[in-house]
Amino acid sequence: MNTAYLSIGSNIGDRYEHLKEAVRALHSNEKIEVADVSSIYETSPVGYIDQADFLNLAVCVNTELKVQELLKVCQQIENGLGRVREIRWGPRTVDLDILLYNNDNIETENLVVPHPRMHERAFVLVPLLEIAPGISHPATGVPFSEEPAVNDSGVRCWKKITGAESFLK
Repeated sequence: MNTAYLSIGSNIGDRYEHLKEAVRALHSNEKIEVADVSSIYETSPVGYIDQADFLNLAVCVNTELKVQELLKVCQQIENGLGRVREIRWGPRTVDLDILLYNNDNIETENLVVPHPRMHERAFVLVPLLEIAPGISHPATGVPFSEEPAVNDSGVRCWKKITGAESFLK
């Protein structure tokens, strides 16, 4: 069994419902168990800033899937929820990123794990640390809680979530 951490974000339409639908889609896959879900955080956009604020959360999954299979499932969920890739870091109905997969360091043509910019992004680290407070970067061993981005005041708790079961109801 593999453990993966995902980041999910949305800033188009019913952002909350898109997050719920994405987590439900993960949970409905027979080879994925949603083990934990963070609270939902609202953040300003990064990179391309001329767009609406995002809702973001982190999810811990246990899965029988290999990392490339998990990536394919994530992309299918994005496509199923209307994700269109027009502008890099642009608006999206939903975005699923694989942050961590076991303690593996993976670099392929279409996937890098750990996610290459996660340590710079409070909207990723704050929800991740909520569900995995002692987690460290697999390559460097540096605890994510020590990354300067964690102190970014632009990450606001939008809705408190108390685990996967309550979120999936």
